[in-house]
Amino acid sequence: MKVIETALPGVLILEPKVFSDSRGFFLESFNERTMAEAGIRERFVQDNHSFSARNVLRGLHYQLRPQGKLVRVAVGEIFDVSVDLRRSSPTFGRWYGTNLSEANKQMLWVPPGCAHGFRVLSESAHVLYKVTDFYDPEAERTIAWNDPTLKIEWQQLTTPPTVSVKDSLGVPFQEAEAFA
Repeated sequence: MKVIETALPGVLILEPKVFSDSRGFFLESFNERTMAEAGIRERFVQDNHSFSARNVLRGLHYQLRPQGKLVRVAVGEIFDVSVDLRRSSPTFGRWYGTNLSEANKQMLWVPPGCAHGFRVLSESAHVLYKVTDFYDPEAERTIAWNDPTLKIEWQQLTTPPTVSVKDSLGVPFQEAEAFA
């Protein structure tokens, strides 16, 4: 697996080895040993599968008990964003975005202490992600996707995205509960 560091410490792009032939392809989407070699030693406790239509924007979500996420796209394409909420990080308050798609087969490791969100660029997308802590609705928080302090460039955004009621009530970054 190829590991690519990003502008945010600990946020990694992972490129699995893809074995293709006339029948299609095969790849390992998770291997505990390979992840440990990449520096990801967290234990995953839950797998999630999200389906969304074009221009749906989900996030920016985080949990008060910091939760790491290993994100990949099985069908479609998304613009995936991580926001550093770790006060001790030199990149606190900065964001990183990348395209994940069925075509590039890349995965994104979003370490604990970062908020996460994505916007669907294709007609629809199936997003799969493993998480390091169980979902707790009482501990979930949302930062406004369009926060003027963060200035996230949501890529190809020509019309307002479709967001949930919960996500439309996201707080400004300045009011987010950061981590040590």
